[in-house]
Amino acid sequence: MDKAVETMIANLQKNTGKSLAEWVAVVQSSGLSKHGEIIKFLKTEHGFTHGFANLVAHEARGSAAANLAETMDLVAEQYKGKESLRPMYDQLITQIHQFGKDVEAAPKKAYVSLRRNKQFAILQPSTKTRLDIGLNLRDVEPQGRLEAAGSWNSMCSHRIRATDLKDIDAEVVKWLKMAYENS
Repeated sequence: MDKAVETMIANLQKNTGKSLAEWVAVVQSSGLSKHGEIIKFLKTEHGFTHGFANLVAHEARGSAAANLAETMDLVAEQYKGKESLRPMYDQLITQIHQFGKDVEAAPKKAYVSLRRNKQFAILQPSTKTRLDIGLNLRDVEPQGRLEAAGSWNSMCSHRIRATDLKDIDAEVVKWLKMAYENS
């Protein structure tokens, strides 16, 4: 199983006090069977984010393997030929999921979108040697490693370039947390 998926399952237990199997049992006892109904139930009745609700809904409906394989493939594909950057991604995802149970990581073809109420950051392996952390920070002046995104990505106001695991430090986490809190 992909490390990001393992982290998500562990965070489900940590954030809710129930395991994935226990949430599947809750869904099954609800009598709901449609994917959208299950997601709505988990979000409205149990305060789930869309990402966690989707994980549980797929597991409850027996379609988890296809969904998780797709998610794993998107992240794995991003890091093909860029394997040295993957530990930075894994460290960031672990840190970001500690911000709150409402964090949703949504892998795309070239990056992972991080959302709360709206997108607050992206993680993108831009080159073989650099992971770009895009942030949405309104009214924040660029400073130090926090630079204006410029034409790099129109969905982000700022960017931090990371080339080594040591670059994933308290300063980066501070900027990510600020973007999360402002979203």
